[in-house]
Amino acid sequence: MTTSQIILYSLLALVVLVYLRRFLLTRGITRYSPSQLADRLKQGDVVLVDVRTPAEFRSGSIRGAVLIPLQELHRRAEDLQKYNGKELICYCQSGSRSLMAAAQLRKKGFNTAHLEGGIAEWNFSQKSGR
Repeated sequence: MTTSQIILYSLLALVVLVYLRRFLLTRGITRYSPSQLADRLKQGDVVLVDVRTPAEFRSGSIRGAVLIPLQELHRRAEDLQKYNGKELICYCQSGSRSLMAAAQLRKKGFNTAHLEGGIAEWNFSQKSGR
């Protein structure tokens, strides 16, 4: 085996491990579509956690959401203790950061879920009436 093949296989193995780790961390996370989230909001007992940046939050958010940017989530998770017993539904712009946030919060003992497609999909569904 040549050196370039060893490097290529090593990089491939690293990519597979990263995706496998992400899959294992997020496999038990509930995923809501925008219409399912709208139903959950009507039922109550949920808290929306916006994990985008403050600038993204200022550009528009879902009413009632709590802003805790993903990069601050580890040190600010205790801010969410007052919502213990409620389902924390995380969202971001497209759904990727929120999935990771939900996994982080689940590891800390919270009941979590995330919005598939993020606020982009939420806004689209609200405009199209889906």
